[in-house]
Amino acid sequence: MCSRPAAGTLTYVYADSTVVVGQLSSQAEPHSYDLCALHAERFTAPRGWDVVHIHQEFVDAGPSPDDLDALANAVREAGRPPAVAEVEVPVPLASEPRRGHLRVVGSDA
Repeated sequence: MCSRPAAGTLTYVYADSTVVVGQLSSQAEPHSYDLCALHAERFTAPRGWDVVHIHQEFVDAGPSPDDLDALANAVREAGRPPAVAEVEVPVPLASEPRRGHLRVVGSDA
């Protein structure tokens, strides 16, 4: 597996025994594979197959502003503390005696 960024898309057309290497596709398609610039330029097809190179400059454009915005938003979202649900605590009425959770127990008990 190549670690370089994709610069072109290779598509197999099985019915015609043809391989097309061209511009980087914006969508995943069946029988299509993204290639880096080096592999897109050097690709060879299986014996008996035709190769169609749609001539272009295979250049790594780097991340787009949309990619960078999406990454920044994901980082911000991951860094937010989880939302805390508000719990309503009942307030005792003034007529009810207030009892704490601790009581004094005498030694004769």
